[in-house]
Amino acid sequence: MNKPSNRWSSEAMTRRVGRRYAAERRFKALGLVAVLVSLAFLAFLLITMTVRGIGGFSETFLTASDATDPAAVGVWGALKGSFLTIAVTMALAFPVGVLAAVYLEEFAKRNRWNDFIEVSINNLAAVPSIIFGLLGLAVFLNTLQLPRSAALVGGLTLALMTMPVIVIAGRNAIKAVPPSIRDAALGVGASKMQVVFHHVLPLALPGIMTGTIIGMARALGETAPLLMIGMRAFIATPPGGLVDPATVLPVQIFLWSDEVDRAFVEKTSAAIIVLLLFMLLMNGLAIYLRNRFERRW
Repeated sequence: MNKPSNRWSSEAMTRRVGRRYAAERRFKALGLVAVLVSLAFLAFLLITMTVRGIGGFSETFLTASDATDPAAVGVWGALKGSFLTIAVTMALAFPVGVLAAVYLEEFAKRNRWNDFIEVSINNLAAVPSIIFGLLGLAVFLNTLQLPRSAALVGGLTLALMTMPVIVIAGRNAIKAVPPSIRDAALGVGASKMQVVFHHVLPLALPGIMTGTIIGMARALGETAPLLMIGMRAFIATPPGGLVDPATVLPVQIFLWSDEVDRAFVEKTSAAIIVLLLFMLLMNGLAIYLRNRFERRW
């Protein structure tokens, strides 16, 4: 009686397995090349800005505001305006976005109306930022007559832009909580509200915070919507409140880059370094929160 041939050790199977391993090695190499290219672009940007902007730092660069003399300008006025604007954005976008995500994911019934809302939120997250600037101009300035070039108006406009991102991140984080958590809480007599706010939301909060910080970092670097609402004025003194005239760091960089005096080139590069550092810190905070508090099931 002839022994059955072992197909796993046949020549055809060996070639097939070899091709699979070769394809896996090529994919790993392609992924490594993509990471190295991304790091190379980031390193090139940081090195270029550092070389150009290192001479722009002075003793008063982080404490002074805008001025006509490039030797006396600073970023403190723009930084304070950015902080106030982001504070308004965070105060409005975070609670509204999280509550909307909780309602849509946990309480809303599946019907055409809620499907339409979900599609609309996804579309809003992909709308160009300048559209939100036009919306802020039409609603907050022309209709509500709020003060032009104020951190309050800038924060309201950026909140409209950031809210869809927070809703999407919140829904994904809530959806990632295992159904067994909900079933166990309901099984011991907890109400639906208690299940959501005592069990589901605390477990989803790290993912929600990560998405929120990334959305805030995007808002921190926006220029187009703030230009539409007039936050491009010459601000020589830091804003004292939410309704005082203010500007933000990206707009300040844009204004300095458009100056005729070439001495502003170093100041522009120095301001870009400050903005990049804040962006890296916020993204690093998002990564830390994700790794520190994220749970895996």
